Amino acid sequence: MSPQRSNRQPLIDGTLRCLENLPAERITARAIALESKANLASITYHFGSKDDLVTEAVIYGLDRWLAEVEAEMGNLEQLTPAMRFHRAGEVIESTRQRHTGLAKNFIGALARAQHNDRLRQRLGEGFHRTRPEVAALLGLGEDEAGDDAAGLVLALFYGLLLQVLLDPTLAIDGDRMGVAQSRLRKVLPDHP
Repeated sequence: MSPQRSNRQPLIDGTLRCLENLPAERITARAIALESKANLASITYHFGSKDDLVTEAVIYGLDRWLAEVEAEMGNLEQLTPAMRFHRAGEVIESTRQRHTGLAKNFIGALARAQHNDRLRQRLGEGFHRTRPEVAALLGLGEDEAGDDAAGLVLALFYGLLLQVLLDPTLAIDGDRMGVAQSRLRKVLPDHP
């Protein structure tokens, strides 16, 4: 008898496809099972609920998006931290449209996390894992200051993403991002 194949990863991948292709109200357990070619009961078996599966898929999708940004940036050894930041912004902007469903569901997960300890813990773990990755990607350092700087970068990324989800004309990309950064450096002292 051959070992039974786990539906866990196909369910996550199918959920990500649903996030990309369906409006939030049409992402049902049945739609996910159909897209994943998995049994409907396997959602509860592996994740507990459809909402927990969506959360796992969102975390996995955000990690995959970060890996995509890193892969698109090219040889990091040849880039200064300023060049890395600029290049990461370009890659994020060029891939943002493809990840709109993921971003919307991430925002929804953040809202639900305020009333769900397990969800809050999972999302917090994701940020703890992502901060050092972002610090390394952007050359911010491996110390506490580098981790804090990565936290600020993530706040900038998610804050802008939220604004763009509300109104796409609020996007700040290319030269405008550079001008905005210069303005901040000019008006904010190094130390208060």
